[in-house]
Amino acid sequence: MSRPPLPAAEAPPNLYAIAMASAIALLAWGALAAQADITIHRMALRGFDTLEAIGRLAAYLTNLTVLLVALCFTCVALRVRAWPGRILSGPAAVSAVTVYIVFVGMAYNVLLRHLWTPQGYRALLNESLHSFIPLLCAAYWLLFVPRFELTPRERLAWFVYPLGYLAITFWRGSVTDFYPYPFIDVDQLGYAHVLVNSALLLAAFVVLMAVFAAINARRRPAALVYDARDDQNLRHPE
Repeated sequence: MSRPPLPAAEAPPNLYAIAMASAIALLAWGALAAQADITIHRMALRGFDTLEAIGRLAAYLTNLTVLLVALCFTCVALRVRAWPGRILSGPAAVSAVTVYIVFVGMAYNVLLRHLWTPQGYRALLNESLHSFIPLLCAAYWLLFVPRFELTPRERLAWFVYPLGYLAITFWRGSVTDFYPYPFIDVDQLGYAHVLVNSALLLAAFVVLMAVFAAINARRRPAALVYDARDDQNLRHPE
């Protein structure tokens, strides 16, 4: 008599998923390190110290989101089970981080790509941050993240990151007069215009989140796996 199927959470690791998660994590850490090196060097030439350079690096949503990608997919690749790695490697967290980085990529390519044209090494780094990593994360999500239940509370929690970023950016800009992106530059546009831009960006984020939620809802539940001996028993019942 065969034993009951194992739940998907106890299934053997998918080697393809681990390999792809590892590649994403390595690319994200590498791109982040390269961007940090460029920023620290550039800020040093302007007379700023390393801590100020790190603060400037953290002012950009791209860098913060790529850091989230690096942490999340490292936990996935290493199959971390301790807190908080267990949460970061779960389907809900991976989905949230994927939505964030895809949003970053879309926003950059629609709103910012025309503002500058990097060359050589900087061009490769720029594409890694804003194109390769978002596309790889989206592909991983489509291929390997199983269907999961997303509660209304979790849906609301997904807004903490973008709203928190905007709040901190506005506060920081009021103190330092530095705004990382032209469409949220209060000094140049004024609060009314910036709030309209922010509302439009949040509306786009809601649409993107709804697309991911709709795809998730149409997926099949995570497949149950059987022990190899069970499969043998099905072929040769006693």
